Amino acid sequence: MNIQLGTIPPGSTGTAARRINPARLRHVAQGGGFVSFELKPGDRAHIIDPEGGQPGLLVVAGLDGPLGDLTPAPAPEAQPDAVPEAARAFLGAPAVAFALFPPEAVPGSAVNLTAPAPLRCVLIAPGGPMDPAAQDAPTDLIVEIEPAAPSSGTVPPPLAEPTLDLRIRAASASAYEVKAGDYIQIIDVDGQQCSDFLAFDAAKLRSGREKGLDPTTTRTLMGSASPGPGLHSKYFDEDQTALVEVIRDTVGRHDTFMLACNAKYYDDMGYPGHDNCTDNFNRALAPYGIAPKMGWPAVNFFYNTFVSPGDRIGMDEPWSRPGDYVLLRALTDLVCASSSCADDIDASNAWHPTDIHVRVYDGANSFSRGIAHRMTPDSAPRLTRETAFHARTSALTRKFSEYKGFWLPDCFNAGGPIEEYWACRERAVVMDLSALRKFEILGPDAERLVQLAVTRDIRKLAVGQVVYTALCYEHGGMLDDGTVFRLAENNFRLVCGDDYCGVWLRELAAKHGLHAVVKSSTDQLHNLALQGPKSRDILRAILTTPAHQPSADELKWFRFTIGKVTSETGADIPVMVSRTGYTGELGFEIWCHPNRGAELWDAIITAGAPHGLEPLGLLALDMVRIEAGLAFAGYEFCDQTDPFEAGIGFTVPASKEDDFVGKAALARRREHPSKKLVGLAIASNEPVGHGDPIFNGRAQIGVVTSATRSPTLGHIIALARLDVSVAEAGGSVEIGKLDGHAKRITASIVPFPHYDPSKSRVRA
Repeated sequence: MNIQLGTIPPGSTGTAARRINPARLRHVAQGGGFVSFELKPGDRAHIIDPEGGQPGLLVVAGLDGPLGDLTPAPAPEAQPDAVPEAARAFLGAPAVAFALFPPEAVPGSAVNLTAPAPLRCVLIAPGGPMDPAAQDAPTDLIVEIEPAAPSSGTVPPPLAEPTLDLRIRAASASAYEVKAGDYIQIIDVDGQQCSDFLAFDAAKLRSGREKGLDPTTTRTLMGSASPGPGLHSKYFDEDQTALVEVIRDTVGRHDTFMLACNAKYYDDMGYPGHDNCTDNFNRALAPYGIAPKMGWPAVNFFYNTFVSPGDRIGMDEPWSRPGDYVLLRALTDLVCASSSCADDIDASNAWHPTDIHVRVYDGANSFSRGIAHRMTPDSAPRLTRETAFHARTSALTRKFSEYKGFWLPDCFNAGGPIEEYWACRERAVVMDLSALRKFEILGPDAERLVQLAVTRDIRKLAVGQVVYTALCYEHGGMLDDGTVFRLAENNFRLVCGDDYCGVWLRELAAKHGLHAVVKSSTDQLHNLALQGPKSRDILRAILTTPAHQPSADELKWFRFTIGKVTSETGADIPVMVSRTGYTGELGFEIWCHPNRGAELWDAIITAGAPHGLEPLGLLALDMVRIEAGLAFAGYEFCDQTDPFEAGIGFTVPASKEDDFVGKAALARRREHPSKKLVGLAIASNEPVGHGDPIFNGRAQIGVVTSATRSPTLGHIIALARLDVSVAEAGGSVEIGKLDGHAKRITASIVPFPHYDPSKSRVRA
């Protein structure tokens, strides 16, 4: 056993250089939680603190002697609050506890140990709820297990007790029956292996009608190439009967266009007699009286296809990793068949077919819906999660979108986007923005780190103040935008959109030898935006602040205060309130710990009722933010766009003397701009959207970044990035539709923001 701690040398890339071994099994103890796992004799466990400064507690049952040179902590029985009851139940036997990682542990610190005997282990990442005004967020710990006898074909633990556990060997297929309501988990055991899936309505089969899952019907009804978890999640047969719905998907890339591989494909490629999925299906389905086909129109899970230039369908190696899966729910009694694709003559299965595993679970189980996200290619996947306010918003709508790892409402049943828009402009709205990423930056060098990372001059930021800023790469392209809160002299909070910002900040601190800690606090701090002309009146009724903090009436633009909101039961909810927003209206953001989310929502809704408060979803939010000229990641900016081209050049003050990432490149770009963000007023009511090309004659000179129909202005407006030579207000351009030339829509170049250009409303 060894412990790797200490300071990361200047110039090191820190955790980003650590490549995760795909042969290792990985488990994550989320901050404030725990994870249980088993070790066999000789297995090596690598316990990692990816963010630094997070204590750990390893509790082990089955240990007869020492565990390397780890020093035992007080027995679990002596610290009942530290070891959850569920963890005790898993351990089952007397256990020994070991304390891991001192407070000074740097990001990437690791404890490595070898199991001397069969062990049952629980890894705990201790920590309680973070107060919105504090920065003591518990963060994740990771354990990677390197088996003593590595072998392929290890399937992940089941999601519940399976009613069917079926291994489908490489280059084979099997049929199986599933009852309505039951769940089907299709697992890529070793990664990068395609699995065709067929499903037939069992009742129709019994009546002599063969009606199987139909990809063309599905694409038409769902409006997508491949249904995924959420509202549009179902696969249909040709009668338009829903057969299955997608509950979970840890990959996100599948094929619904191509036939299952068949004899003709291999014959044409010079491999006559090659095993193929179609023939395998024909044999597997024969006992059910299903007629054979020359090529089965299947859903090919994990098959990586795409439309390439020239209108051709291309393919490459699958995105799936070992243990990735799709979880389906049967909507009627089914006869199903799954294959492990036999293709070993191209990249479809990464040139080497391997096993697929199918599990069926009883419908009495309940599984969350989600799509897996990986912050970096080496990160553990994390399924879409619900925000602190989901219990309240889901009672008002079923129209949710998966946004950056969270379910957020598109709009609400009571009104819809247009009504929500007018409520924001005329009265007040409340919206869930918890998907924003939050990072606590603290330590003696916290100011130096933030000053180095962002384009704004952080030395001018006062305690209690907020500043909007850009974060850029060395070449000047944008990593993200966000707001920086100064909580104290050496304490900052970054609120942004991209999880990777935390990794990037830790790398930056390590490279420059800075004594600063960057802790993820997204799961400890969820937030509602209260926006609109009546927002201050609503906040005043529920917010209490101490004497040394600003009240709702005293809070200035881009400042924050600390206080409490009184719930409907009279309990105090600790909150941080900032006068910020994303609507172009007077507004506030209210931050609380997730376990108080429902109470906060109820308090705001009750206080807002006399003022006509409405909930607002993503669709209406997009309308108001485009009117207000506010940038959106992936639309107004990306890593190929600098802040000047994104319309936020004001975030790069020429007066900032200290060095920061991208400073030299941005100085060059400031002096020699090539593109400019402008506003467009569209002459017709023809739809315009993100990505539409913009022309001056035959030459393309720009692109639409965002567009909407403005209810206030009465016509379609857009934000667009144009070549600087044609970007002056008053000019005219054409937006290309169809092939860009056959149809043109005239637009006038106008100043932006289109709505309240003096920002008198947001400053009110």
